[in-house]
Amino acid sequence: MSNPQVIGVDFGGTSVKLAVVEGKNLLSEVSRIPTQEFRGPDALIEAIVAEVQGIRETHPDVKAIGIGVPGAVDFPTGMTYNLTNVDGWTNIPLCDRIREKTGLPTVLDNDANCMAFAEWKYGAGKGYHNVVCVTLGTGVGGGLILNDQIYRGTAFAAGEIGQMSIDFSGVQGPYGNSGALERYIGNRQIEEMATKMYQAKGVPVPEDHSPEALADLARGVDEVAKEAWERVATYLASCLMSTVYLLNPDAIVIGGGVAYAGEVLFDPLMTRLKESLTVECYDHLAIVPARFGNTAGILGCSAMASDLLKDSPGS
Repeated sequence: MSNPQVIGVDFGGTSVKLAVVEGKNLLSEVSRIPTQEFRGPDALIEAIVAEVQGIRETHPDVKAIGIGVPGAVDFPTGMTYNLTNVDGWTNIPLCDRIREKTGLPTVLDNDANCMAFAEWKYGAGKGYHNVVCVTLGTGVGGGLILNDQIYRGTAFAAGEIGQMSIDFSGVQGPYGNSGALERYIGNRQIEEMATKMYQAKGVPVPEDHSPEALADLARGVDEVAKEAWERVATYLASCLMSTVYLLNPDAIVIGGGVAYAGEVLFDPLMTRLKESLTVECYDHLAIVPARFGNTAGILGCSAMASDLLKDSPGS
């Protein structure tokens, strides 16, 4: 069973996205369930199950389900410890409940791990053996592929790059971790930083100074926007430098909305890393943008579901 048909479920704070996947190919349109319209897990689980059953009517060969969620999970049991920006999802046996209601083998993992798995298996990280994946968006997430296997850690919480400190006396993180990276380069933090930089230089703050807009400005003649992205690159490089010295990966894959800034982020980032890494670490390191955008989560959890089938007796 090289490429079974599976359903990928990308659980987000705004919507739950589902699609049928075979290998790296989506065989169906992505359907969406608005997350916030459902109060508590029970109603939303029923909605997911109903959507799965509807999908199976047009795709009867589906063999398994993969789910990616934005929060801490117990990978072997498929339990959600808690979900980011989604209330009421503490200690929910999500895999068991989906499996019982659909009859399909089901696997669950953190959404950043799913992104990392997709990029390593099919995307920008393909062909590398040790890959650090970083997602830059509302927050900063990460996933690790070490020796061709996803590394989850003792309590399945490894790869939380956004919680690594870049300043031991810096901005307080959510868990008492001063200087947490995502407190500096999340979407909102970039906007706030840019506002202060414009004001400090006595320059009017652009009406739209979102990361996307700042990237467009930086490609033009806006020197403040360029400086803002150089500062973002410096913050990110500080964290990635430590990560490279710890793990010595052969690739860093960077995705998420902030990464769409392209060269205004990647050029200064690579310069900073080259300045701060030994030749042995830098010369063997690829720093590449993620290949997949919004479909990364679906592709990653689907790939895990496919592997679940391959590892099952009799498959």
